[in-house]
Amino acid sequence: MSVRRAELAPLVLVSLLFAALCGGLGEAWAQQPAVPAATGPTSLTIMVVDVQSLLQNSKSAKMVRQQIEGKRNEYAKEISQQEETLRQERDALQRQQSSLSADALNQKGREFQAKVNELDRNVQSKRQALERSNAEALEKIQEVMLKIITDIAKDRKANLVFQRSELVLFDQGFDVTDEVLHKLDDQLPTLTVNFVAPVASNSGQPAAQPAAAPAQPAPKKKK
Repeated sequence: MSVRRAELAPLVLVSLLFAALCGGLGEAWAQQPAVPAATGPTSLTIMVVDVQSLLQNSKSAKMVRQQIEGKRNEYAKEISQQEETLRQERDALQRQQSSLSADALNQKGREFQAKVNELDRNVQSKRQALERSNAEALEKIQEVMLKIITDIAKDRKANLVFQRSELVLFDQGFDVTDEVLHKLDDQLPTLTVNFVAPVASNSGQPAAQPAAAPAQPAPKKKK
């Protein structure tokens, strides 16, 4: 396959690979040392990497998915138990309707609704904690992946790297995904997820009552 020659500095355009990756990697590329401009025309050398495949098939990514799924199942079990407790409370409250006054029934209804709202907040908190834990783990994989791709690009004197999902058709000889996967598995064969603790919600707790003002002494009677 013939390619037009262009005046491109080696590795200047490698950052195109990670245009679709999440936040922090863009900053990582911005911190790469500047490459001096080429003094003359150079050959256009291209690399293609299937990033999504690496995040699915690498050993570390598979380990992350297993840990996230295990924690998700653990949270689901906790939530299921809490839901069952609330169902029992609801049934008990329905049986008490005929024996409670309207005020008492309304009070118990408000208390029950507060517990339902609290459970909903806990579910959201656990979901957000899982998402954050997963994102932080994948970011670690991406950092190692970025270094590997950069090293391969330097070895091959590649000055243009594309992400596979951005291309419709290309010469398979440009694809270095398998090489990256092999090196990624060697350098990062395992990865332990640092699980973020869900943010505890205290909004269901009753508000503290203000302290009562000290009693004023009774006025003395005039004689």
